[in-house]
Amino acid sequence: MRSDEVGEESRYTVRELLTEMKDISEVVVDLAYSSLIFDSQEIGQEVQHLESRVDLLNHEIKVRAMLAARNKEDATMLSGLLEVAEAAAIISRAAGDMVDLLEIGPSPTPFLSLVLKNAEEKIHLLSLSERSDMKGRTIADMSVEAETGMRIIAVKRGIRWIYDPEETLRLKGGDVLIVRGTEDGYERLKRFASGEEKWPEYPEDD
Repeated sequence: MRSDEVGEESRYTVRELLTEMKDISEVVVDLAYSSLIFDSQEIGQEVQHLESRVDLLNHEIKVRAMLAARNKEDATMLSGLLEVAEAAAIISRAAGDMVDLLEIGPSPTPFLSLVLKNAEEKIHLLSLSERSDMKGRTIADMSVEAETGMRIIAVKRGIRWIYDPEETLRLKGGDVLIVRGTEDGYERLKRFASGEEKWPEYPEDD
C-alpha cells in the first residue's frame, strides 16, 4: 500500500499501515542523503512529504490501539506495536532534520564527502543510455540488486521522480537512477547502464 491521499489511512488494516511505515523508513534516510549529496531541493521536499505521511500513519495506529485496548492485557500487547510504529516515525523525523541542512547553505556536500568516504555502501547517480539493454526491462526481470549489489532508490524520468520504485517498474532510456551499494557494484552497474556491457543472461533450468 502506498497511498498519498490524506485521510485514507482508516481504510487499511494495522498490518498494512505498519508495512507502509516500514517501507518508508527503509528508503527515507537514503533519500535524505541523496538530497544533500546532489543538493536537490526536489528530493528534500519528497523526504518532508514522506515524514508527514509517516506522522499520519503513526497517529492512525495510535488511535486504533486506543480503540482496541479493552483491558490492561490488551494495552500491554499493543504497546509493542506502538513502539515499532514510533521507531519508524523517529527515523523519518531524523531524515526530515537532515534535509533541513539544504536551507542553511553553503552546500553540505564537502562535509558529507568526508563523512561518507569510508562507508561500505555509497549513493551514486547514473544515467541509463539508449544503448543499454537494461532499457525496456523491469527491475525484477534483471534482478538488479542480486546481480550487482546495487539498490535503485529512485528514478528520475523527465521532470518526474519515482521514489522507492516497484520491482515491476520498466526502465527507459534517459532515466536517471539514484542507487546505493558498494563501489565495485556501482562500477559494474555503470557499465551495464552505459551500454558498455550487455546485461548477463543465464540459461533457464530444465
